[in-house]
Amino acid sequence: MPSIAGGLFSAGRGISWLRLRRLQRPLLSSLSAGGGSDAPHLPVVIVGAGPVGLALSFLLAKFGIKCTVLERSMEFTRHPRAHFINNRTMEIFRKFDGLAGDIERAQPPVDLWRKFIYCTSLSGSILGSVDHMKQEDFDKVVSPISVAHFSQYKLVDLLLKKLDGVGFQTCFPDELGGSSAQDLLLENKILMGHECSSIELTDDGILVGASFNNGGRMQERKLHCGLLLGADGARSKVRELAGISMKGERDLQKLVSVHFVSRDLGKYLSSERPGMLFFIFNPDAIGVLVAHDLEHGEFVLQVPFYPPQQMFEDFSAKVCEQIIVKLVGWEPADIQVLDIKPWAMHAEVAEKYVGCDNRVILVGDAAHRFPPAGGFGMNTGVQDAHNLAWKLCLLLNGIADPSIIQTYESERKPVATFNTELSLENFKAAMSIPATLGLDPTIANSVHRVINSSLGSIIPRNLQKVVLEGLFSIGRTQVSDYILSENNPLGSLRLARLRSILDEGKSLQLQFPAEDLGFRYGKGALVAEDCAESTYQAEDLKHSKRSSGEYIPSAKVGSRLPHMLVRPLSASSEGVFSTLDLVSGDKIEFVIIIAPLKESYKLAQAMLRIADEFELSAKVCVMWPQGSRDVEAKGSISELAPWTNYVDVEEIPRATVNSSWWEMCQVSNRSVILVRPDEHIAWRTEPDMVRDAYSDVRRVFSQILSLNRPQV
Repeated sequence: MPSIAGGLFSAGRGISWLRLRRLQRPLLSSLSAGGGSDAPHLPVVIVGAGPVGLALSFLLAKFGIKCTVLERSMEFTRHPRAHFINNRTMEIFRKFDGLAGDIERAQPPVDLWRKFIYCTSLSGSILGSVDHMKQEDFDKVVSPISVAHFSQYKLVDLLLKKLDGVGFQTCFPDELGGSSAQDLLLENKILMGHECSSIELTDDGILVGASFNNGGRMQERKLHCGLLLGADGARSKVRELAGISMKGERDLQKLVSVHFVSRDLGKYLSSERPGMLFFIFNPDAIGVLVAHDLEHGEFVLQVPFYPPQQMFEDFSAKVCEQIIVKLVGWEPADIQVLDIKPWAMHAEVAEKYVGCDNRVILVGDAAHRFPPAGGFGMNTGVQDAHNLAWKLCLLLNGIADPSIIQTYESERKPVATFNTELSLENFKAAMSIPATLGLDPTIANSVHRVINSSLGSIIPRNLQKVVLEGLFSIGRTQVSDYILSENNPLGSLRLARLRSILDEGKSLQLQFPAEDLGFRYGKGALVAEDCAESTYQAEDLKHSKRSSGEYIPSAKVGSRLPHMLVRPLSASSEGVFSTLDLVSGDKIEFVIIIAPLKESYKLAQAMLRIADEFELSAKVCVMWPQGSRDVEAKGSISELAPWTNYVDVEEIPRATVNSSWWEMCQVSNRSVILVRPDEHIAWRTEPDMVRDAYSDVRRVFSQILSLNRPQV
């Protein structure tokens, strides 16, 4: 129930949001000035209209920032691609005008996708399965919303509807005319068929060249912007043009992705063995099937291939259908292959996220490329956008210093590096299953390297292919019914090892609550606690390996605000909502959380006054213990006067836990917590630790806004 709390605050002396939108400020003018160019003058240009680019566009539009999106394709892909949305991303989507609810209503029923299944064919023996949903996921213990299984193209469709609701339009080259379209025609537009072809750093921005096909003739449109945001995916053109390299492991595996539909297969699996992922091993074929929507029979099959002996061109629709039939174990009559794409698995992070004098910023897959194990790619990208949007808004309105952009990199790059390592660990866990069954992928890779090095220059490719596939065929006999049987001593041992791996949670995992919700920013737009740096490094080392551990709520600086249900203590207000809903989704606003203690009220007053001086919107949440009455909460009126932008709420601890908000957060109720617009904690202190409220709080806000940072 996002933004419920927003309606509880009266429009008293709290700073008006409209005061933030002073577009005549000198900084904003310089970021969108034309510098004498005839190109349209725009504050922001985003390259890439995938989920990350569209999410970033929506956030900026909600915050009043005009932008233009360039998308190289003439249509949005219908290839499902990403499909798992974790807790943190769903929390963010709750504040996208109800997007999370739309996803929950449209996704397949959870019982159809909660399991991973390991089998010899989709109709053959089940070797094992793992249920990745726990009761606490349904009870919404650690988050106000559960994870989701929803294909990327469907998410894009919903994002486009949300963008339409905030005034965005999708346009094609013939609708815009020639290359001289004016800025008013391009604001809040998604320009389809426009590829970023050049960037040029000017005295006051970036001159972007966008090539497009206009009636069969290639033309280039020039746009001048203050900031260029590259959300154009793993093969980012913006990253290439900015000269930013990637670091990490490349070409871990090459795969063919086969998008197909079969209602017959969907119906069979729905009734017999529902699941999200099917890992299939038999003597004829090996593959991983992603069931995007069993009710509608929509699937993606992932099959490894080994060039140059095996080439993508070898995988025709007919060949792919034959592989599907081998993996299914019978022939569905209605298989229809819709799309076939090659892709390479990488584990890389950009050497930097910000370039060209803070004018070019990489977001999403343009900044990091993960193995798909764990579903970190799109989720990390959406969270990048969430971190960046509020900072850009404060920058473009002249409230924050341009160096605040560097805090985006200092906060998000370590998360990407960690998620890269976690994805690799999860990928290795996935590979442990075939290795246990006698199909060690490292041996297959070694065989491939030997053929490339010893036979590559001696015999033709076709003969090399015969040798390679012959060796692979011999290898696949390890999963024949004869060997993979309880009656075979070797097979029995392997099956026992497989069950052990699955039972101990050492196979491929879907959810990582400790990492998805528990990641913490060590430095950036925040004020670190004393000794926080060494503590952060120790925690980073401790959690540097793959873990499916539980999330432990924490109010440490840099952490996401913990979730607890609260109830407003007001006769005119009803309902229950999450502490995360104290943070507005419609405007840039800081939240100050205190207990009803005199010293905390006094410090909160100082924080409201300083926020007003910085022209920041801020509000106070007074957290009362369970059982408090409305009449008690009325004391906040006099304690916070003349400020009226506050809310009194009552904790609703879970019956099984029965701990207060402060105990859950592992802090004293004397703590004063400052929460950023992205729901991360920017500062935490106690009144007796503050020597001079005015100067200390002023220093805190200056540090968050990068007003006291050296220019980079």
